[in-house]
Amino acid sequence: MLERNLTLLTDLYELTMMQGYFKEKDHDKVVVFDVFYRANPCNNGYAIAAGLDQVIEYIKGLHFSYEAVDYLRSLHIFDEDFLHYLSGYHFSGDIYAIPEGSVIFPREPLIKVVAPIMEAQLVETAILNIVNHQSLIATKTARIVYAANDGGIMEFGLRRAQGPDAGLYGARAAMIGGCVGTSNVLAGQMFHVPVMGTHAHSWIMSFPDEYQAFKAYARMYPDSCTLLVDTYDTLKSGVPNAIRIFREMREEGIRSKSFGIRLDSGDLAYLSKKARKMLDDAGFPDAKISASNDLDEYLIHDLKQQGAAIDVWGVGTHLITSKDCPSFGGVYKLAAIQDENGVFVPKIKLSENTEKITNPGNKTIYRIYEKETGKIKADLICFADETFDENDDLLLFDPIETWKKTRMKGGTYTMREMLVPVFINGECVYHSPSVMEIAEYCRQEKDTLWDETKRLFYPHNVYVDLSDRLYQVKKELLDQMSMDNL
Repeated sequence: MLERNLTLLTDLYELTMMQGYFKEKDHDKVVVFDVFYRANPCNNGYAIAAGLDQVIEYIKGLHFSYEAVDYLRSLHIFDEDFLHYLSGYHFSGDIYAIPEGSVIFPREPLIKVVAPIMEAQLVETAILNIVNHQSLIATKTARIVYAANDGGIMEFGLRRAQGPDAGLYGARAAMIGGCVGTSNVLAGQMFHVPVMGTHAHSWIMSFPDEYQAFKAYARMYPDSCTLLVDTYDTLKSGVPNAIRIFREMREEGIRSKSFGIRLDSGDLAYLSKKARKMLDDAGFPDAKISASNDLDEYLIHDLKQQGAAIDVWGVGTHLITSKDCPSFGGVYKLAAIQDENGVFVPKIKLSENTEKITNPGNKTIYRIYEKETGKIKADLICFADETFDENDDLLLFDPIETWKKTRMKGGTYTMREMLVPVFINGECVYHSPSVMEIAEYCRQEKDTLWDETKRLFYPHNVYVDLSDRLYQVKKELLDQMSMDNL
């Protein structure tokens, strides 16, 4: 994360509530907050967790500087004793999270914060800001990568992103989601990811003719010579001039590691097929064809259906903004409060909208895999102290439509706890992998999904179930609240 103090990157009401807890002498009360989302973005069958490393950096850097305290004082709504408390603030709680790059599903805790209520309240806004954005872009990227099948996706949306941060961390999330490279040079430096790019139409237009522009570019970048061929006439001028350059390079003994053409306008299916034949007939079957021009997963899917001869796809605006689904929808909800005996008392939020009723208690998540295939069968949300034996039969049931049941026979499944400790007593105990390591882990994670869940249209939803014990506690709380309202 860029070196700056993000402590005040919060909503004002977080601070006013903090002062309220401080005045009520409730600031040492330990609580559990869950970060989760209610529906997969882009009508997808899953989402990708991203942003944890930036959450870690944010938590590590939490402190109220003199300037921050002076600014809060200038608002004339905070008392001096509270401001004095803030001047010595540091995070002392626990945080658990699903690792970045994991496939995730609605209603399960992605991040769990266990901390004194004042501290837990403060971090809500920034955690949601970071996780919502990066998880959204990583998920959108995963869809685009799926549509391209074997074709590589280059991210180059920086100029269309909603500001520098969105461009920078969007590129990071895109690499996690499956991009092979980014045009964003700062992202390349900060996150040690491949940077890629060709040249603009202005390069061609600045020379007397297209051939001379190509020749100058090939002379400077012989090992990575991708020529933009649609400035004037793709098939009558651009591709023939590119072939001429490739022939000259071959005659001079230049063996380019990567060479080809880029299409940025017109009917990409038609032009790519014609260009492919021209390149092949000229003796350049290894020349790659890359394409751009307002691509998204739907257009890529259609182009693939039409037999487009495109090897690499450059995707900008629709990826970096997740144009058709611009928000992730993650929320931060209170789930439990610790009593005087150190026991977490489950809390629940009631709503007329079933999807907005929360799951109470201090929880964890177990992912259940079919042993034979290694594919995900379901996720099971349960209390943090529940244990399971893979040799025992496991009954899974839909927590809403409870008649839908599946019995997993002992020995036919494996279980993996998804939440891992990140902070314990305010100290970071988690080592974040590199972005490229997370990207490889994400690729493996997507392989655990059934094809029916990965499809772009009407995907099968993975079941997220509750343990019987958690379901019974939730039911009791709902029944009690219903009786109280009679």
